[in-house]
Amino acid sequence: MPRASRPSAGEPSAPEGPEQPRAGLWVVATPIGHLGDLSPRARAVLAAADLVVCEDTRVTGRLLRHFGITARLRSYHEHNAPRVRPAILAELERGAVVALVSDAGTPTIADPGYRLVREAHARGIPVRAVPGPSAAIAALSVSGLPTDRFFFQGFLPPRRARRRAVLAELARIPATLVIYEAPHRIAESLWDAARVLGDREAALVREITKLHEECRRGRLGELAARIEAEGPPRGELVLVVAPPAAVGDEVDEAALDEALREALARCSLRDAVAEVADRFQRPRREVYRRALALVGERVRSS
Repeated sequence: MPRASRPSAGEPSAPEGPEQPRAGLWVVATPIGHLGDLSPRARAVLAAADLVVCEDTRVTGRLLRHFGITARLRSYHEHNAPRVRPAILAELERGAVVALVSDAGTPTIADPGYRLVREAHARGIPVRAVPGPSAAIAALSVSGLPTDRFFFQGFLPPRRARRRAVLAELARIPATLVIYEAPHRIAESLWDAARVLGDREAALVREITKLHEECRRGRLGELAARIEAEGPPRGELVLVVAPPAAVGDEVDEAALDEALREALARCSLRDAVAEVADRFQRPRREVYRRALALVGERVRSS
């Protein structure tokens, strides 16, 4: 009897035909712009679901109507999740097919859906993925920046002090950073990122898969200046920032000095040295000597 052959790379490992969803929670990715990105499998699951759990019933309702899908919708978001989650879990325990979607993209990424998934697992309820669009991954894929290691931040805090503190934490991560930001805050966030992370290479990706999709590339400071001059952009934004320079890489000494001056103006010598050394991946002893020289220059010029 011949042995069944394993699927080769690029070959499907399961049938491609219509799927009759089994009972459980289905995490279904929906388009972030282009409606053609809703997969046939996602459509089949949504059409067969006993309940579609979504952030905004109006948004998901429009999507389902476009594809001729009639489904019972239940709103589930940050503000009502503790109250609504028990009822959804009760339906799942009775054997319902429940589809979890977000307003756009992959659910549970920067939304409260993960708590529902966690509770389902805790109760032994099957959880299955219907993968598809994700703004973070899409932006990373077109950024032209390293993709072997990346860190997804989600949204930065709206207040400047807290935002800079979070950026200082991100500065130590040896990976490409993927950040969501609102159009009205993007210029401020770009300037803060340039000051705290150093003027790294970056890509600002806007309106992914939509009519006015664009990917702007440049240094953080350059992108900030362009946005400030042109005014806030429209649409959804993802900022992708290159990782810090590796130890031993050539570092622009002028950029290091500028970072030190900025850090010394707002914190102690010790903290400034630690922050800049981590950001530029340079030995602290070397950065400390440079900081002392800058302090000396400041004293002599005063």
